[in-house]
Parts: sequence; C-alpha cells; structure tokens
Amino acid sequence: MIRDTVKAAARARVRPGGARVLAPEPKLTADAVLPPPAPVGSKAMSRTTEMVVCIGASTGGTEALREVLEALPANSPGIVVVQHMPEHFTRAFARRLDGLCEVSVKEAENGDTVMRGHVLIAPGGKHTLLERQGARYLVSVRDGPLVSRHRPSVDVLFRSAARCAGSNAVGIIMTGMGDDGARGLLEMRQAGARTIAQDEASSIVFGMPKEAIALGAADRVVALAAIAHELRHATAR
Repeated sequence: MIRDTVKAAARARVRPGGARVLAPEPKLTADAVLPPPAPVGSKAMSRTTEMVVCIGASTGGTEALREVLEALPANSPGIVVVQHMPEHFTRAFARRLDGLCEVSVKEAENGDTVMRGHVLIAPGGKHTLLERQGARYLVSVRDGPLVSRHRPSVDVLFRSAARCAGSNAVGIIMTGMGDDGARGLLEMRQAGARTIAQDEASSIVFGMPKEAIALGAADRVVALAAIAHELRHATAR
C-alpha cells in the first residue's frame, strides 16, 4: 500500500555517501491482532443452526471470487471474504459482484451481521474479524498492524473463525502470492472446520494455497470450477 511504503521510507537508514537502505519491517503473525484459538476440547463450542464461510484470496482472486460467488444460490450461508486490495477499491469490487451474483455482496462495515444469502468483503486497509454473539455471527472491522504483510489479512480472518466458529465454519484459500492465510486455515481445521484449497492448475499464483497444503491445512484440494460445489457440500446439514 502506498501509505505503508511512505512510512517505510521515512524509517529508512542512510549509508555514508547518501545511499538509502530500507529497514524491513518484521513479518507479524495474527498474534499481533488477536490471541491464538483455544486448543480443541478446552472449551465447549456449541453448534448453531447456521454455517459461516470464510474465504481468502490475493493475486488472481478478483476473477476467481467472481466465478465462485456467481455459482452460489441466493440462500447460501453467510460469507466473509478477505481479498488483498488497497483502500477505496474494495467497495467498487463489492458493488460489481453484487450486480453479477444471486447472493448480495457489500463491503463490510463494523458490526455487520453475517447472514444467509449475504457476502461481506473486507475493506482495504482494515482487518476484518468474525465474532459471535449467541447464535449470531457478525464482523469487527478494525485497525491494526500488517499481518503476513497485509491489511486486511487472511490469517486474521481465519484465526477469528477458528476462535469463535470452530466446526460451524468452512475456510477456503484461493489463488494468491505469499503465505497469508496458510496458518489461519490450519487453525480452522484444528478447530473442526472444513477447509478447502484451490489447486495449482487453476490458480493464477499458487503461493497461498501451496503453503496451506504444505502445512496440512486443507481437507480438500480442488479446481476453481469445483469450489462452489465443495462449499455447498461442506455447508449442507
């Protein structure tokens, strides 16, 4: 993001002779935003009548998400999406998807309820977390440091789902560069969630799914064209 680049430049060290060397920021984990989920079995996780779906994507994700969401019926479980995009771009992206899909799509706002037939897109420049109030899920949109060098971070969303939804959740990691979301998807699987990774052949960039698969975070590895079917199957009760 431009703002973060400017901040990094302001912290740059200057070598004798005028050469500037940027001091790289440490790569933070989701610990910088919220604690890890409790170990399975240490706290009872009651099941609700509704499932919640969390999706993470980056490079190539805008069109991949369009394909998945266009294939979903209007009564699909509530979905929260982190797509790596800068500030001010995610609202237009959500509006575009809303005009193409049977499900309703909007940019997430703090306190929005995660409802059946609705998709919430994390706003650029903000972390978006899943929270639970009784049997109801909602999102918390907040500031915070870059996590896995991103804000919003897929790891943050996935960890929040592991903490508050457990086996009521489905996690999906899609095309993207880097490893954001890999550890969070593993935490979701360890908490009882169903987890899906996009395969290499259909990914524009296989970085994020590849890292998740290497960690053993994915129950299923499927082509982009099959993700909507897998989602419907995983959320069927």
